[in-house]
This record gives sequence, structure tokens and C-alpha cells, in this order.
Amino acid sequence: MERPRILVVGGGFAGVECARRLERKLAPAEAEIALVTPFSYQLYLPLLPHVAAGVLTPQSVAVSLRRTLHRTNIIPGGAIGVDAQAKMCVIRTISDEVVVKRYDYLVLTPGSITRTFDIPGLNQYARGMKTLAEAAYIRDHVISQLDLASATHDRAERESRLQFVVVGGGYAGTETAACLQRLTTAAARRYPRLDPRLIRWHLIDIAPRLMPELGERLGLTALEILRRRGVEVSLGVSVAEVGEDSVKFTDGRLVPSRTLIWTAGVAASPLIGTLGAETVKGRLAVTAEMRVPHMEGMFALGDAAAVPDLAKGDGAVCPPTAQHSQRQGKTVADNLVATLRNQPLKPYHHRDLGLVVDLGGTDAVSRPLGVELHGLPAQAVARGYHLMALRTNVAKARVTSNWTLNAVAGDDFVRTGFLSRRPASLRDFEYTDSYLTAEQVREHTRSLLAKG
Repeated sequence: MERPRILVVGGGFAGVECARRLERKLAPAEAEIALVTPFSYQLYLPLLPHVAAGVLTPQSVAVSLRRTLHRTNIIPGGAIGVDAQAKMCVIRTISDEVVVKRYDYLVLTPGSITRTFDIPGLNQYARGMKTLAEAAYIRDHVISQLDLASATHDRAERESRLQFVVVGGGYAGTETAACLQRLTTAAARRYPRLDPRLIRWHLIDIAPRLMPELGERLGLTALEILRRRGVEVSLGVSVAEVGEDSVKFTDGRLVPSRTLIWTAGVAASPLIGTLGAETVKGRLAVTAEMRVPHMEGMFALGDAAAVPDLAKGDGAVCPPTAQHSQRQGKTVADNLVATLRNQPLKPYHHRDLGLVVDLGGTDAVSRPLGVELHGLPAQAVARGYHLMALRTNVAKARVTSNWTLNAVAGDDFVRTGFLSRRPASLRDFEYTDSYLTAEQVREHTRSLLAKG
């Protein structure tokens, strides 16, 4: 008898956690497990600001899937369409070949992409902070701005190269601004021709408060830390226009700058829009058990799914966080096991562990289990949480040694020349134009069926 085929789409927190648990709970004879992912690593997103600042090496936050998963078939590529009726997934492999994979059960965890708006110049000149390549690129770009500012004799050019704008007052934006500001402040001492007072970091957000999820008091503490370190935080403000060497704010200010880092939220993977299923603010509508209604054998979770938040009720859905994604992955794995063994499924229900925000150095704010902390205690909690969440001992060792070396020896200011000849844009890293229409998906599946 042929084993049921479980296909997991996405190698992020939700997908990897689901596959790991399936490996532990199912005997090899019970199911065939496959994972579709463009990269053979799980990216630990919360530490990308540390990569951008050079505190951690890129390898430290790229957890090898071949160390994590032992009998899951890893398919290098990306899902670009799903035919739910025929139970087939269309995949573009890393060799650019389009193939069709049959499944009995599909777990959709394609994650999210950077959310953008129709702002002139944004897609052309902004950089994101969603992928490992973007973090590595931003580090090179920021250091190159210091090099170029030191080399130029043009005062206007120097000014534009030494002003940096981060858009988004959530965790990603706040930590990115904090960590990179710390890097440039330390680096400025190595540039005799640069006046450190000319280096300015701007953090802006349309919201009235910084990181409102932290609560008012901790949010204000984080705001005070940033302003004390020289970061200019503007709330209730967004970007009106972006140029090659300037950024115009919605309050009318024109900031000379060649660096705009965009972290203003995320949107569900474009794969979701190809399914023709019900969505909630762009995320796939699912039941509390994370099943997709009217699509047999299909589950969805993580950033791409609007999973009901039963702890809050009143129609609330879970926010797109790593904490939720990991727990949802475990619950979906349990529900798949229950489905295969004709047992009842269980809804996703969680208890919030709290929030951690690492602002670099000894600065941090945290709220573990509702307890508000800042300074070194908060830093200890934040880094302890990250180490706990990393899935291999090799990754834990790399991160710990990198943190220790940085604390003892300080920062390095070496750029690798990554994409040095051509400025990179948001679209260069997230491959948002790869997806098929519903009709194209049906054409691929019909072609496969015709071949028998």
C-alpha cells in the first residue's frame, strides 16, 4: 500500500517545526514527508539586525535543514501554484525547472514578503530586512557609505551618505536602527576625516507609539534609549517620496539620504492569492485547527494564514510572529497525525510567552510572562530566548561565540563588496514575480495528467 504523501511548503519557523514533529511522531511506514524550500536552511529572522550590524555572521542565523531534518525529502525550490482539486503543487526548482508534485496532505507555510505601498521611488531605492541576503547587503551598503563619505570632497554628497532612514517602528525596524546606529557610531572613530556628529539615524513610523505591543511604559523606555543614543525618532510620519539621494517625509521634511531601510510590515506570500480561497486581510482564512475550508487535505499556518486567536477571541487572529509560527507548526503536525490515525483534531490555543527587543550592547527591553524588564536583565532574557529558539547546538554555539567575541573585541568594519557595482532594490531579494495564475496552474496539472 502506498504511503500518504505530506507536502510542506516553506522552510520557515512553521514549516520546519511541522516537519520535525512529523518525523518524531510518525513511523517511516506511515507517511512520506517532503519539504519545498528555496534554501537548505531555516532563517532565524529575529537576529537579522545583528547580522546587518556584523555582530553575528550570516551562517550563525542560517540553521542547516539537513542537520535539523533526517528523513524529510527537501525539494530545493519554491511553490508557485496549487491545484487543490487535483491535489498537485507546481514547483519552480532552483535550476528554474517547473515540476508538479502530487500530495495527499498539503501544509502551506509560504511565509510573508515585505509589505510596500505606492510611494514614488520606494521599490527602486528602498532596501528590505526580510532575507539573509538583504541583511548582508545592508551591512556592506552602510559601511560603504562611510567609506564614500570619507573619500568625497563634496559637502552635499557627504551629508547624504551619512544620513540613514529606517521606516517601521515595530521590532524589526527598531532593532535594525538601534544595531546599525551602534555600528556606525563605533566605526566613525576609525575614520579621521569624518565628524561623528554628521552621522544621523532617523526612525519613522506612521503609528503614534513605538512598538505598541510592548505596552506604554516599555515602549517609552525603548524610545528614550534610542533618543539618548542619537536616533531621531519621528512618530505619526511616513515616507512621501524616495529619490536617489533624498527621502521626503509626509510632514514635508526633505532628508538628504542614500539609505532607506523599509521594515513597515509584511504581507502574505503571493502564493496565497493564486488559490482562489477566502482571505482575511490577504492571509488565508483557516479554522482553529488550521484547515483550509473547502480544500480537502490542506492546512495553512504561519504568516500566510489568519489563524483564529482563541486566547483573545472576538474574531482576533494570531499576529505573524515566530513564536506563533513555531507553535502552530507543532499543532498542525499533531492534527496530521490525528487525521492519519482517525483521531479528533485539536484547535490551536496558546499562552503568550512575552516579547523581547534587543537594542544592541547592553540595551534591551523585555516582557517575559508579563514582567517588564530593561537593561542587562532584559538583555539576558532576550538572548536566552533566542538561544532557546535556535534548533541546533551548532547554531547555538555559533551565536554564543559571535556575541562573546563582539563583546570582547568590538565591531569590525569590513565590507565584502556584495553587489557593489549595482544598487539592490526590494524586488531583487524576494522573487515576488514568480507565481502562476490559476489557469497556468491548471495547465501544468492537466499536462501531467495527460502524460499519465
